[in-house]
Amino acid sequence: MVLSSFLVSLISGAASGTSTDIVFFPIDTIKTRLQAKGGYFHNGGYRNIYKGIGSAIIASAPSASLFFITYDSMKDYFKPRIQQLKLMKNHEQLSETMVHMLSSSMGEVAACTVRVPAEVIKQRTQTGLTSSSYNTLIKLLKNENGEGIFRNLYRGWNTTLMREIPFTCIQFPLYEFLKKRWTLYNEENSVLKPWQGAICGSIAGGVAAAITTPLDFIKTRLMLSDKHIPTIKLIKSIWLEEGSLIFFSGIGPRTLWISAGGAIFLGMYETVKFVLTEDHLLTA
Repeated sequence: MVLSSFLVSLISGAASGTSTDIVFFPIDTIKTRLQAKGGYFHNGGYRNIYKGIGSAIIASAPSASLFFITYDSMKDYFKPRIQQLKLMKNHEQLSETMVHMLSSSMGEVAACTVRVPAEVIKQRTQTGLTSSSYNTLIKLLKNENGEGIFRNLYRGWNTTLMREIPFTCIQFPLYEFLKKRWTLYNEENSVLKPWQGAICGSIAGGVAAAITTPLDFIKTRLMLSDKHIPTIKLIKSIWLEEGSLIFFSGIGPRTLWISAGGAIFLGMYETVKFVLTEDHLLTA
């Protein structure tokens, strides 16, 4: 069986995205309800913590695949071009960091074309605005608020990118740096085992998650809004009504979820990729 690098990224990404969303969905529900207006118990508390999982499962495989297909291909594209820049000569680590930041940012833009509508549906279902992911989708498609189907499905698009790009610009350069440093301590600088990659992913994900929690909070509030609200206006309103600390709501569950999720997400990716890229399976 011969697999291209494109198919390896597609299959590995699909496996990592689906497994992570299924395992950690309850923690994501808790985080969303903490961030929703009215607080945790007003938005469902501990009841029905798997509400909305349908949209997450449907979207997780294609969004993760889109990310890794773009990320892996953009690394190959950007690496020789950035290394040729005068400013990057004799700065190997800076060059690698730039490659990973640009590649992961491009990956996030691609993934969000699928992820944003799924997030809107999921979070509205998690907070009890509808009874199921299907009913949420139908309500959005009916365009009851008159703002248009596209705007309803992609509510929070700009803010999601505002969250995801800083997040990924922290997570993936740190993840790749940790893998590189750990490889130096391995015998004969051998390739990292999947479980080692999982630990690197967990650390990188946790750090990035904690730092970007306020952006995630704003994104959640925008997605739960019935009508379009300018981001700056929303931030001012929340700041005046609920105080500055409210922007860090859900930091515990978010950091826990993404730290542990990073271990599964990137660990599963490394595992499947390792299996598929054995010499007798892969021809790039």
